[in-house]
Amino acid sequence: MQVVTLTAPGGLDKLKVQDVSPPGAPGPGEIRVRVHASSLNFHDYGVVAGKMPTADGRIPMSDGAGVVEEVGDGVSEFAVGDRVVSTFFPDWLEGPARIADFTTTPGDGVDGYACEQVVRPAQWFTRQPKGYSHAEAATLTTAGLTAWRALVVDGGLKAGDTVLVLGSGGVSIFALQFARMMGARVIATSSSNEKLKQLRQLGAAHTINYKEEPEWGKKVNALTNGQGVDHVVEVGGPGTLPQSIEAIKIGGHISLIGVLTGRQGDIPTAKLMAKQARLQGLIVGSRRHQLEMIKAIEATSMRPIIDREFVLADIAEAFRYQEAGKHLGKICLTF
Repeated sequence: MQVVTLTAPGGLDKLKVQDVSPPGAPGPGEIRVRVHASSLNFHDYGVVAGKMPTADGRIPMSDGAGVVEEVGDGVSEFAVGDRVVSTFFPDWLEGPARIADFTTTPGDGVDGYACEQVVRPAQWFTRQPKGYSHAEAATLTTAGLTAWRALVVDGGLKAGDTVLVLGSGGVSIFALQFARMMGARVIATSSSNEKLKQLRQLGAAHTINYKEEPEWGKKVNALTNGQGVDHVVEVGGPGTLPQSIEAIKIGGHISLIGVLTGRQGDIPTAKLMAKQARLQGLIVGSRRHQLEMIKAIEATSMRPIIDREFVLADIAEAFRYQEAGKHLGKICLTF
């Protein structure tokens, strides 16, 4: 079978495509899956680019979608032919967050899904949404579930709320889609007027070019009659957090998801206290969260936005495309 491995210390030129023997039969509690798609995330880029060190020879990619080829003894949830999608934290099945690192995350702490077949414990997967392509399903593991947990699980999103999303990456687009799906109003930012046009086409009620409006938090307040938004999906980190705090309503909820602008910086804590807002960090979600998200997707027929698909052998080219930052939504590998 075809597999991609990463030579330490990483770098896009260190991705090697090779042929290896396929995995054997699944053991008790395991399933063998023919992987057909994966999707690129900022976390995956950090690993393959060498910014997040991993073991030499690691198989990258945290997201995997495919078809069950064989089930081991004791597996009752899946049958041969079922279409499945992986989970980000394989051992976090339900309940409160239980892990603060990526030691169990496929493509980082353990081998991921840049390969044609895997044998894994059955609990590492859920079923795909009905009618989804493998590429569409593969977008859910990381980006989709992060947005879902931020807004619905942690934020308690409800119809009539106002949501601020930053940029046009995978998590932000999912947040826009979930917000609209739940009857919320969306304000979106980008530095590209062309992308702002696309965001409006996806349902954003208002858009802001943050290069033209560097104090976009005040603009958000103006668009909400001085009230601020109920939720901010904060993917930028310290460089954007002060404006997000400016934009949040009194008692609102900020989901701290990304660190695109760095890992440390000054935060206006006095304003955060005055706003009495909740600033909550999160990393993806549990298997239970994924099951609930898929149930909601099937009830509403929401489809992910895929910008472009690459074949597995072109994985380095796919990451270079991601690196250029011109995409809107998700980039996928299909094989």
